[in-house]
Amino acid sequence: MDNNLDKYLAFVKTVEKGSITKAAIELNYAQSSVSKMIADLEKECGFALLERGKKGVNLTSSGKEILPLARNILNNYFELEGYINKLNKIESGSVRIGTFSSVAINRLPDIFTKFQKDFPNIEYEMLLGDYIEVEKWIDEGRVDFGFLRLPTEKRFDTMSLIQDEYMVVLPKNHILAKEENIDIKKLNSEPFLLLEHGGKTEVSNLLDKYNVKPNIKFTTWEDFAIMAMVEKGLGVSILPSLILENIPYDIEIRPLKIPFYRDIGIAMKDKKRLTPAAKKFIEYLT
Repeated sequence: MDNNLDKYLAFVKTVEKGSITKAAIELNYAQSSVSKMIADLEKECGFALLERGKKGVNLTSSGKEILPLARNILNNYFELEGYINKLNKIESGSVRIGTFSSVAINRLPDIFTKFQKDFPNIEYEMLLGDYIEVEKWIDEGRVDFGFLRLPTEKRFDTMSLIQDEYMVVLPKNHILAKEENIDIKKLNSEPFLLLEHGGKTEVSNLLDKYNVKPNIKFTTWEDFAIMAMVEKGLGVSILPSLILENIPYDIEIRPLKIPFYRDIGIAMKDKKRLTPAAKKFIEYLT
């Protein structure tokens, strides 16, 4: 409690107890300290708050007007202090997360379940988007942290979480489904469904790296739409393993001959300024 609040507390307790001596005992202060705090408060106000007498103290007319205001200040402070303590103990609060679909579907539900069991009063907000949108939400303070492909913007604090392997997805009975792993160069000229939105992604970079030029039929950021089209024989694709867990589509999945991964992690503007609830939630990710 700061000095001004101490002064208000000394004043209120002195009125409640009827004497400076009794207030000092209640507050565990020296009598002289309580007297000085009240005198300092009166000096700041510019008028007397108490009339001192042999039988104790009485409020002046000005003191009667100041007393309820001083009590309100103290009550608001104690209410704020209690709320801060609750947040630090993670008894309440919220966690705001930016993410993309594969993490939202195949990682976060289990983590939410565990965290909710331990901290039932926490509320959540989850925004779904692509990497660029998640970076924007982090920058704007719209979310506490976001899931991204790493590396990301250097100004963010980051933490690596998952090495997510890219896999080739094929229609049933595709000739390449006979192979245990796929040489990426064999995708040359194949009808291809590209997972991309708002600029080149890992798959485009991978194709460029090996100078592979498939016949790109569709471009979308919706990985489930790609799987549905692969199932219908509209083409082949390369998708991350994370989204291929527990899928309802009848497709073939094969690793690349030379494995390729994306580094999935979280990013935040400043990990030191995260709320207690967000900090604790991040512990459940590792």
